[in-house]
Amino acid sequence: MGENLTRKILAAHLVAGEMTVGNEIAIRIDQTLTQDATGTMAYLQFEAMGIPRVKTELSVSYVDHNTLQTGFENADDHRFLQTVAAKYGIYFSRPGNGICHQVHLERFGVPGKTLLGSDSHTPTGGGIGMLAIGAGGLDVAVAMGGGPFYLTMPEVVKVELINKLQPWVSAKDVILEVLRRLSVKGGVGKVIEYTGPGVASLSVPERATITNMGAELGATTSIFPSDEITKRFLAAQGRAEQWVELLPDPDATYDEELVIDLAALEPMAACPHSPDAVRTIREIGEIEVNQVAIGSCTNSSYADLMQVASILRGKKVHKNVSLVISPGSRQVLEMLARNGALADLIASGARILESTCGPCIGMGQAPPSGAVSVRTFNRNFPGRSGTADAKVYLTGPEAAAAAAITGRLTDPRILGKYKKIELPERFLIDDSMIIAPAEDPEAVHVLRGPNVKALPVNDELPDRLAAKVLLKVEDNITTDHILPAGAKILPLRSNIPAISEYVFSTVDPGFAERAKKAGQGIVVGGHNYGQGSSREHAALAPMYLGVKAVLAKSFARIHRANLINFGILPLIFVNETDYESIEKDDLLEIKSLRSQLEAGDRLIVTNLRTGNSFSVSHGLTPRQKAIILDGGLLNYTKKQNM
Repeated sequence: MGENLTRKILAAHLVAGEMTVGNEIAIRIDQTLTQDATGTMAYLQFEAMGIPRVKTELSVSYVDHNTLQTGFENADDHRFLQTVAAKYGIYFSRPGNGICHQVHLERFGVPGKTLLGSDSHTPTGGGIGMLAIGAGGLDVAVAMGGGPFYLTMPEVVKVELINKLQPWVSAKDVILEVLRRLSVKGGVGKVIEYTGPGVASLSVPERATITNMGAELGATTSIFPSDEITKRFLAAQGRAEQWVELLPDPDATYDEELVIDLAALEPMAACPHSPDAVRTIREIGEIEVNQVAIGSCTNSSYADLMQVASILRGKKVHKNVSLVISPGSRQVLEMLARNGALADLIASGARILESTCGPCIGMGQAPPSGAVSVRTFNRNFPGRSGTADAKVYLTGPEAAAAAAITGRLTDPRILGKYKKIELPERFLIDDSMIIAPAEDPEAVHVLRGPNVKALPVNDELPDRLAAKVLLKVEDNITTDHILPAGAKILPLRSNIPAISEYVFSTVDPGFAERAKKAGQGIVVGGHNYGQGSSREHAALAPMYLGVKAVLAKSFARIHRANLINFGILPLIFVNETDYESIEKDDLLEIKSLRSQLEAGDRLIVTNLRTGNSFSVSHGLTPRQKAIILDGGLLNYTKKQNM
C-alpha cells in the first residue's frame, strides 16, 4: 500500500514515536513563525531557556496584529521583537510588511518542510505543500531551541476534489462546504489532505484560503500536494529552485474520505456566530448589510483583491455600507498601486487599511450596534468584531464585493459576466522590510519597555488539590471567551499581571477578582473547550490567576496543549452526566493527585458539597505527565537540560 502525503512528510521528520494513530510522536521542525501578539511571550520563553541562537533552518518574527499605536505598549513590543530577533538569529518582518501567513507563503514557504507557528492559522502554509501547524508560543520557543514538536499521530482525511469551480464561486466556498459537512469539531485529531483532479484547477492562493480556514475544523493541519501549480507560484516569487514535487502515492490509503464536486458548489456564507453555520447565500436571502470587510490571512492575496477591484471598477459602495479593505502584504498593496487597481478601490469608496490582521482580531473597524457585517475572514465568534451584538457573516471576496455594492447580502452571480483573475508571471519582489539577524549578536542590546514584564512560572503540581469551581461554561467556549482580543487588551500581551484582569471578562466580569481571592480554582466546561486561536495567554493568564485544572467534556487541540504547557490539568469527564451535577462555587478535591496521575489514566474527584465522587480521565502521555508534575513545559525543559 502506498503512502499519503501527510505520512510521507511526517516520516521524513520523525524523531520519536510510532506513526500509529493516537500515539504521541515527535517531529523535527524546519521553520517557525511568530506574530507580535504571541511573539513577545514566545521570545521571553526562548530567552529563559538560555540558548544563544535559534537552531531551526529559518525562524521569522512578524508584526501584523498589534499595529495600532494608541500608547507606548505596542511600539515598545515591536522594538523588543526587532532587537531580540537580531540577537538570536531570527528574521524580522517589520510593521507594514504584511500578515505573517500571506508573507510566509510568498517569501519563505517551502514544499515538504515543517512549519510551526504561534498562530492557529499557520496551516495556511499547507497551500504550498508544507506541513504547517499552529501551536502555543512555548512550543514554538522549544522548537527554536532545537527541540522536537510533540503531537498525537493524526488520522488523515482525504478530501477528493473533482471538476472545477463555476463562475462567481470561490475557494472560500470550498472550505465553507467542508465546514458545513464536518463542523468546527470534525477535524480534531485529523489532517485534511486535498487530492483529486480538481486540485489542478486551484491556484496556490486559493489552496491557501482552504488550508487557512481548516483551522476552524479543529484540524491539526491541512495540506495540498506540491505540483506544477506550486512550481509556477514559486517561480513567480523568484524561488523556483525551492520547488520539489510532492504527491501522495497513487494507491495511498486514508482513514476517512470525502468527495466534493467543485462544479456543484455555489456562493455560501457562514452565518452568525460560528464558521460551521453554513448556508448558501441564496437560501439566506437578501438581508441588509451595514459593513463589509475584505482581507485577513484568508482572503487578502493579490488575486483576491484584484478580483474585488474588477468588481468595484466604475461602481460605488452603497451609501449605507462601510467597506474596508486590508491587503495581505506590502507586495500585494504595491502591485495594486502600480497597476491602477488600488485607484479603482479608492474611487469606489473603499477605505484602505494597513497590510495587517486589523478587524479580523477586533483591532479597529468594529461595526455599529446590532449591525450586519459581511467579512472575508475566518471567524465570526460573538464579540470578536469588537461589537458584542453584531451579526457577522463570512463569505468569499466576490460575495463581499457584491454586498458592498448592493447594500445587501447578495449572491454575486447576479452581477453578470465573470472574469477570473490569473496570477502574474512575476510578482513584485522587494524584501527590504525583512531584516536579517545581526552578524554580531553579542553587540545587540535587547530593548524592553515597561510593559514587558517577567515571565510568570507555575509551581510543581501539589499532591492534594482542593479548589473551588470558579466558573462553569457550556460547549464551544473559544479562546476569545477565555481571553478576548481587540485594541484594548492585545497591547497587554507581554504583561501577564495586567492582561489577567480580562480573563473571562466577557463571560463573567468578576472572574479575575474572584480567582485572585480564591488563590486557586477550577474551571468546568463543555465540548470543544478552547476552540479558536492559538493564544497561549488563554492558558498562561488563568495559570497566573491560580487555575489548577479544567474539567471539560472535550478540548480543542491547541488549547489542551497550552494548558499542559503551563501546568494546568486538562481533565475529561468519563461520564458526561457528572458535568450536570457540578455548580459554580462547589469545592472539588483530588487526593493523592501525583500518585494517581502516575498510576493510570483515571483520577477520582470528590465534590465536597454533595459528597459524590466521579471519575475523570487525563489522556496524558508519560512526557505530558512529567510536564504537569513539574508545573509546566518551561520547568520541565530546564530540568531536562540540567
